[in-house]
Amino acid sequence: MQNVTRLFDFPYYQLENYNLDKALVSKKDGEWIATSTREYIDKANALSRGLLRLGVKPNDKIAIISMTNRTEWNICDIGILQVGAQNVPIYPTISEDDYEYVLNHSGATYCFVSCKEVLDKVLSIGEKLKNLKEVFSFDDLNNCESWTNVLKKGADESNQHEVEARKAAVTPGDLATLIYTSGTTGRPKGVMLSHNNIVSNVIASKKRVPFEPGASALSFLPVCHIFERMILYLYQYCGINIYFAEGLDKISDNLKEVKPNVMTVVPRLLEKVYDSIIAKGSALTGIKKKLFFWAVELGLKFEPYGQNGWWYEKRLGLARKLIFSKWKDGLGGNLDTMVSGSAALQPRLGRIFGAADIPVMEGYGLTETSPVISVNQAKGGGWRIGCVGRVIDNVEVKIASDGEILCKGPNVMMGYYKDEVKTAEVLKDGYFHTGDIGIIDSDGFLKITDRKKEMFKTSGGKYVAPQLLENRFKQSRFIEQIMVVGEGEKMPAALIQPNFEFLYQWAEKHNITLSENSDIVLNERVLARFQEEVDAANEDFAKWEKIKQFRLTPDVWTIDDGHLTPTMKLRRKIIKGKYESLYNDIYGH
Repeated sequence: MQNVTRLFDFPYYQLENYNLDKALVSKKDGEWIATSTREYIDKANALSRGLLRLGVKPNDKIAIISMTNRTEWNICDIGILQVGAQNVPIYPTISEDDYEYVLNHSGATYCFVSCKEVLDKVLSIGEKLKNLKEVFSFDDLNNCESWTNVLKKGADESNQHEVEARKAAVTPGDLATLIYTSGTTGRPKGVMLSHNNIVSNVIASKKRVPFEPGASALSFLPVCHIFERMILYLYQYCGINIYFAEGLDKISDNLKEVKPNVMTVVPRLLEKVYDSIIAKGSALTGIKKKLFFWAVELGLKFEPYGQNGWWYEKRLGLARKLIFSKWKDGLGGNLDTMVSGSAALQPRLGRIFGAADIPVMEGYGLTETSPVISVNQAKGGGWRIGCVGRVIDNVEVKIASDGEILCKGPNVMMGYYKDEVKTAEVLKDGYFHTGDIGIIDSDGFLKITDRKKEMFKTSGGKYVAPQLLENRFKQSRFIEQIMVVGEGEKMPAALIQPNFEFLYQWAEKHNITLSENSDIVLNERVLARFQEEVDAANEDFAKWEKIKQFRLTPDVWTIDDGHLTPTMKLRRKIIKGKYESLYNDIYGH
């Protein structure tokens, strides 16, 4: 097992090189239950044998839908891949319509679900599913077969030679998984990734991460997304103990229990962590409060590698001792690295967490690129705040004449499943067209400036890059979500979802009585306060880019209500449609 060439090789590589007692650790009934590398492989083999006895053939599609990351997911993943079948992970939070579409479009014959909530969704569309033979559940449910029944079918090892034959027949170039992207428009597209697409990405990414064998990771980003899934393979490859968080609501408790050395994050989580720390600091009084905000102000000027000079570093050392060490303790105390992906990280977050000695390594990629194209690394001068790092080995990036980032390499997908037209739109002359606009600086750092499709022109002919504006405006604690609008209009404007929790606290402090959310967004004092935030953010932009008007929305933007994709990206058309009256009010339509 010198070389890993297929995804199911990773656990075997781990067994040979690290043989962990705590390869995968999930919490059950309040207790952390560890699965060793040996047990992981044994269960995956039992699952493979069980699948063979269920009649699973090479290239069959098997869906997995789980509300949280857990040990069972990984065992199923390896068990499915070993028999030459393909794993189809599905976001648990998508609509029933999308469940129906993905399960039918992929032709999934079996489905593993985590719990009652997911099962209910699958059962509600049961009659519309053309190929699905049976559903198995990780949780014990009285109206669904347990996944352990598949393991029991595979308890008899007499057909292990068939599993070995199936494994031997799988080549690196074979399809491994279908990942349906949560498109901001239209139906999800099934991204076809081969074993080699993902394996090559894991091996190239390893050089960028300071993972020590035997360290611990906390995993909570959805494993149905390629970012976390690739990271889980990377952890296995590096001999890292993987702990699965119970869910976003328990993340704080889990951090303190697990005390991880590494975790992956999305900017939204870091924003929330930062906001809650600032809220605690604001509640302090006297000298403690002064010290706290002195440290924050200092932290927001942070640059890696002591670039600010010895006097700054001296003060930073003091700030770390007095203030930032408590931040680190709040995240378990051992967190050395966070890897951020899926959306642009505000530079201020990169600075403040870097100052707090919990560096955030921002990377960039897409589902179609397995996913990593580039990533920062702390070692060797490879970390630059505001950039997404240098391009990884064996991957080529060039910037098209219109600024679009084009990518070529072993990580680029095989295409979209059953959709040659859409594949041809994005794969041209061997290059994948990312739809993102960016530049590569003189030191080889990639910087993303916007989404090609999201940039728009005002009626005055000026280009506006909404993401740049949105990221700056979201630095306000008053603003939870914001969408910049104005295509073909005389000026840019914004629809804003307030951070209602913070807004209520502010109102209470200023003796303002607020009742329903719908009343809040029309309150004159609230609007005046938001205007101050808008004016402050506008100072960073050119005249034609400034937000001239805004409207507050009375409800919270959620995945369930269609405002956001499962990866928290704005569904711009849907949001604009939901708030058409506010939009028309801004522009006098």
